[in-house]
Amino acid sequence: MSKRLFAVGAALATCVLVAQGAQAKSLEDILKEKGVITEADYKEVVKSKPFDYKLGKGVTFTSADEKFQFSLGGRMQFRYTFEDKDNGAGDSSKFEAKRIRLIAQGYAYSKDLTYKMEIDPVQLAKTDGRGGLLDSYINYKLMNELQFLVGQTKVKYGYSMIQADSNLMFVDRAPWVGKMMPGYELGAYAYGKVFNGLMDYAVSVTNGDGQTELANTNHNAFAARVAFSPLGAMANDEPDLAISKKPLFTVGANYFYNSLDAGESKNGNYGGEWNGYHDINNYGFDAHFKWMGLAVQGEVLFAEGDGVGAIANDKRTMGWYAQAGYMITPKLGVAFRYSQYDENRNEGSDLESEQIGSVSYYFDQHRLKLQADVANIHNQDTDRDDMQYRMQVQLVF
Repeated sequence: MSKRLFAVGAALATCVLVAQGAQAKSLEDILKEKGVITEADYKEVVKSKPFDYKLGKGVTFTSADEKFQFSLGGRMQFRYTFEDKDNGAGDSSKFEAKRIRLIAQGYAYSKDLTYKMEIDPVQLAKTDGRGGLLDSYINYKLMNELQFLVGQTKVKYGYSMIQADSNLMFVDRAPWVGKMMPGYELGAYAYGKVFNGLMDYAVSVTNGDGQTELANTNHNAFAARVAFSPLGAMANDEPDLAISKKPLFTVGANYFYNSLDAGESKNGNYGGEWNGYHDINNYGFDAHFKWMGLAVQGEVLFAEGDGVGAIANDKRTMGWYAQAGYMITPKLGVAFRYSQYDENRNEGSDLESEQIGSVSYYFDQHRLKLQADVANIHNQDTDRDDMQYRMQVQLVF
């Protein structure tokens, strides 16, 4: 174990030294910082560029009349995982191209009419390719208080799922998240921010079949979320990279209902966790606090479904996590998380829990970062305590 920890630490230190010069600023950014040009001059220079590149957004093309804009960028996550499994279950060691994304986005005819298409070539190369299409939508902004979206995007349910997987304090989310939170769904969405951003909401009606799925059945899924930020709007990435000068927090509540009937459930629904159940009700609550580099976050989710056919009993599940992170310096952060998942509250001895600690080095915030975490994953049913060691590098371009 000590050798593996030493190797992770050595690799982390090496990458820190190599990437010190990775961030580059444009000329106008430097002139603005030095006070040579004003904010108005800076906006005019940026505005007049028909062709531009910005780290994190990609290459951007803008028409002369500024009615059309197209940006092409992406991100890459490469991960190494070693699992030291208990009770002779068999260890594993693997490298992964975990998330490789190409992202095309922009606006057409008006800056209020935007679009986005995000694909994962690794997933497209698989046999079914279903997971290769992620965000794919058209969005119209009527006002800050009301926007409409049609296409595929994440259902606004489950705070951890709403947060982009590129903006985490850990290598990944809690291991049970995909079993209780819907991901990408095809449908129609309405959302907005009211009271100067102190409250935001979202409602949607979707197929309820999961990512890039369309079943020829008469069912749909409905979701609603509301969140309050009484001290001011707060970025929903996990760490407090901005080292907030004043305390900020958000509390939210959400509900999701999937009207699946007998035989309609697919593997696209929560990874197949609810196959054989129908009329699935989900609800949950979350909170997120940031101040002076400290970030504390927690969430609890409940789900229940009615058994059909050979499954006579209903199923009720619960999952929750609590985590805290601190930015030791503006670039170096540490975090700890405890999570627990009860697969069926009607039965005993099936709890799964996770205790995980992480260290992250942000060369350029989330655009270029290196993360490592160590976790103990306990399974009550099999009486196993598996150790998990992960390391991941991310580049957003």
